[in-house]
Amino acid sequence: MAEPRKRYLCSSCGAESPKWSGQCPDCQAWNTLQETLPQPQRRNPRFDGYAGEANSNRIRKLAEVEGEVVSGQPTANGELDRVLGGGLVSGSVVLIGGDPGIGKSTLLLQTLSALSATQNALYVSGEESPEQISLRARRLDLQGDELALLAETSVERILALARQQQPSVMVIDSIQTLYTEQLQSAPGSVAQVRESAAQLVRFAKQRGCSIFLVGHVTKEGALAGPRVLEHMVDTVLYFEGEPGSQFRLVRTIKNRFGAVNELGVFVMTDKGLRGISNPSAIFLSRQEEPVSGSVVMVTREGSRPLLVEVQALVDESPLSNPRRVTLGLEQNRLSMLLAVLHRHCGVAMYDQDVYVNIVGGVRITETAADLAVLLAVLSSYRDQALPRDMLAFGEVGLAGEIRPVQNGQERLREAAKHGFKRAVVARKNAPAKAIKGLEVIAVERLPEVLDLI
Repeated sequence: MAEPRKRYLCSSCGAESPKWSGQCPDCQAWNTLQETLPQPQRRNPRFDGYAGEANSNRIRKLAEVEGEVVSGQPTANGELDRVLGGGLVSGSVVLIGGDPGIGKSTLLLQTLSALSATQNALYVSGEESPEQISLRARRLDLQGDELALLAETSVERILALARQQQPSVMVIDSIQTLYTEQLQSAPGSVAQVRESAAQLVRFAKQRGCSIFLVGHVTKEGALAGPRVLEHMVDTVLYFEGEPGSQFRLVRTIKNRFGAVNELGVFVMTDKGLRGISNPSAIFLSRQEEPVSGSVVMVTREGSRPLLVEVQALVDESPLSNPRRVTLGLEQNRLSMLLAVLHRHCGVAMYDQDVYVNIVGGVRITETAADLAVLLAVLSSYRDQALPRDMLAFGEVGLAGEIRPVQNGQERLREAAKHGFKRAVVARKNAPAKAIKGLEVIAVERLPEVLDLI
């Protein structure tokens, strides 16, 4: 059978070329021609084998379609089940990305070793030999004698062996090391990653096999390869963590079977990654004596309320342009909050360097941290410590108003559970029924907060 002819498409204008060149002949863009396979042309479905497929597809009303409730199977790891939306769904494809050495392979080896006791599990590695995987499993004291191992990088051979083995869950470590024999480009190229992932996704959907794909990341922290890779899979997970820290955060970026932005918290030990069911207790390991520039807030990661400490340091700046540095928070947000503080409270910091840090490596993207950030900045600026049993959360508007945030009642109950006595929140977040042991201070505008504190 003749080998299908390759073609090269320009990623900028879509022009087709029979051979590769450095510059697109149509739009003159450089390094945009990518190798791809020609798509087979389908004839009229009435005259070929697609007649049954054409007749089976019809337009239906939404009320006529009965949606099946998808329930995930537990993976023996509570934090991983949380970010997966309750468990591992049959036929799903999960993409896990993260920095080198952060724990992706360790977490998946632990998971498959636990699942191999009850399921047919297959671990495919294109970066390590079976001997290396076995040594790591022994070092972690994993009981996975039934776990099947395969060192292979050809997608066609992997799928051929998988059809014989018929695994219910499979790990591909990593997708950038695989290649398909239909393309001549090197493994890790855009075309190879896209085509290899497409074949694995088709296999997962047809066989009902759950697949974990390990993805490399670029130096900017994004997943390497084409963006279409994230669109093809069902779930995208990102490993996060500060260099040198033992804590690892797994965040859900995309999930077709559960909520997005869920957060799983792990700690790296000599026996692998261990889930932490109550991460607030770890992130609140504060000093015994009250210190200035420290405020606790309640953020919400997915379906979990999380207590974190916001630290600020304000110091006189020798520069004409003072520094505005944030870790775990958006820098432009801090500049806007300082402008609101100056305009509505008369506190100017145009000659001060301001540093804000979210303790524990947590990254906060919601606006509920506004009030806590301003209180921490004011506490450091005036060198006055706030009470240790007080916390705050709320959005600060440009007009100086304190806006409510979602799930305020749940945040307050979480604060009371950890022993906090006072909470500064927006007036509309004040509970209708008093929470035992917690005094709620409701405010409407930023000047009120300064007068009360």
